[in-house]
Amino acid sequence: MSAASVEQPFDDDQPFTLTAIADEIMERHPGYRVEIIGGNLLVTPAPDFPHARALTTLMLPFVTAGLHGADTEVVQGIGLWLPTDTEDYAIPDLAVVDADVEDHLVENNAYDPVCFRLVLEMTSGNWKNDLSTKVAAYAEAKIPVYVVVDRRHQRLHVLTDPAGDTYENHRVHAPGEIVALPDTIGAKVSLDVGQILRAGQKKDD
Repeated sequence: MSAASVEQPFDDDQPFTLTAIADEIMERHPGYRVEIIGGNLLVTPAPDFPHARALTTLMLPFVTAGLHGADTEVVQGIGLWLPTDTEDYAIPDLAVVDADVEDHLVENNAYDPVCFRLVLEMTSGNWKNDLSTKVAAYAEAKIPVYVVVDRRHQRLHVLTDPAGDTYENHRVHAPGEIVALPDTIGAKVSLDVGQILRAGQKKDD
């Protein structure tokens, strides 16, 4: 995770808010993802190609299971409004959302967490945030299923049953396992841990 510098971002007559700072960073650094969680700015550089390739690999079983249809949609990079602070929002790498999600816009291109059946993060240099900061944020938002593809440690985490600022169930899976996700996401979906992690590796790894 790295922080982007912001030089003279505001005019005197503009409000000084974290949202305004986030917008300024994204304008000055195209491709960067900026989130506000717990009143703190999280800034992530543009993902590498293996990150994008692994996300496409991940989307396929969700789409094949029929989750990108009339009742739900499978999307990347959609804003998720968080209840943790007044300006908080996250932008998960992948999400399964109710088809009427556009009726639940809160603000700043972020949508009510009630529409999210699953969120997924693919780690980059920010793996600690995905496995700690975002666990608490997504649990408080009552996201039913949170999946983390940990490319650093070659593991896949599945967290379910949010309770307060944590999840009651947290299972860690290694390459060679086939993981069945909860049916509550709307269909039966199984993930091949090894296949996903291989897709997320650089060619010279």
